[in-house]
Amino acid sequence: MKSDRKISPWLWVPTLYFAEGIPYFLVNNISVMMFTRMGVPNGQMALFTSLLYLPWTIKPFWSPFVDILKTKRWWIIAMQVLMTACFVLLTLTIPHPSAEMIAAGETPISLFTLMLILFIITAFASATHDIAADGFYMLALTQHQQAAFVGARSVFYRLSSIFGQGVLLVIAGALETKTGNIPLAWQLTLLVTSVLFGLIALWHVFFVPKPAEDKSSLEGKPQTAKAILMEFGRTFVTYFKKPGIWLAMIFMLVYRLPEAFLIKMINPFLVASRDAGGLGLATETVGIAYGTIGIAFLMLGGILGGIFASRVGLKRSMWWMAACMTLPCLSFVYLSIWQPTNIIAISTAIAIEQFGYGFGFTAYMLYMMYFSEGEFKTAHYAICTAFMALSMMIPGMAAGYIQEALGYVNFFWMVIACCAATLIVTFFVRRQVNESYGLKG
Repeated sequence: MKSDRKISPWLWVPTLYFAEGIPYFLVNNISVMMFTRMGVPNGQMALFTSLLYLPWTIKPFWSPFVDILKTKRWWIIAMQVLMTACFVLLTLTIPHPSAEMIAAGETPISLFTLMLILFIITAFASATHDIAADGFYMLALTQHQQAAFVGARSVFYRLSSIFGQGVLLVIAGALETKTGNIPLAWQLTLLVTSVLFGLIALWHVFFVPKPAEDKSSLEGKPQTAKAILMEFGRTFVTYFKKPGIWLAMIFMLVYRLPEAFLIKMINPFLVASRDAGGLGLATETVGIAYGTIGIAFLMLGGILGGIFASRVGLKRSMWWMAACMTLPCLSFVYLSIWQPTNIIAISTAIAIEQFGYGFGFTAYMLYMMYFSEGEFKTAHYAICTAFMALSMMIPGMAAGYIQEALGYVNFFWMVIACCAATLIVTFFVRRQVNESYGLKG
């Protein structure tokens, strides 16, 4: 294969990681708001949208085959084409429940069966795209370039979050107001997403390079299926034989428990009527307050968390980060009890919670890297990310039904109670962390 080093990384790294984020946020976040605005009850909405996390949970089971079959570039382009097709079909097949059904909040999730199937296909394609994109980044760039572009990679992924949870919500909200037709507004919003993503995929056909190192692991190596499966199995065996594996698994499943419950109910709470215990915000206002200001503070928290951890190390930073992961959840207790109408007060509360989450999440990410050290670092980290996805999926599946039973105020108090689990697992795990890990050299 011809090496194509002359294509500047600036022509494909930013767009590749922007494209990586769009389907993830569409499937896991935008779907929540869309189903809520369409009148789907919280219980059904949270259950089915949480199940969409599944592909990211189980992706380690097929990630080795992305190396074995075809090139990383082939997988990137193929998955982007597939996702573009899914976005177009989502645009064409979105149901149009009556205004009366939407207002009553009684739209059955079964009405969206075809959309859910398309979301599942998109989720599997997106998880596969993540595997290929991360692998391609490491082989298409030199070590110096990898270090130089890691910041751009992170920024553009976060920008896709602002686009997905901010810009698209503002567009959908503006269209809801202009047309007075909620299903039509979301149909047009999905059309915008389809066109944008299709243009990015087309761009990558021409500007993603073809490095000589990008090749199937079977190329020139007659490997038997038995040898491949044995090596694949050894990856998992060595992971589950690591010292402290059970405590590590519990930590990865429990540390984010408060946020796992909270994240599924933030958008429904913000748009629910004040009589129902919500804040009654318009969709575009949510896009600004949560999808833009909130995500900006999430990014700021993550950046400062990384700087703090590099100064004091993972072990010494864990208590501070666990506190930041839990205490800001009180922001939503405040919002649910007092139900302020001032958008500055609402945005400030959201910003505090998101900043705390971004800062506290740094410890979680660093611990996964710490635990993955060893022979199969990449594969073991992928398994850790599967536990990460599972930690969000399982609580999210029950969040809507719990909220319907408790109401918003008691639900947010329950989230605060779950903070105890975060603090307990942090207490036990930090004792096993090397004192020097994460310190700046």
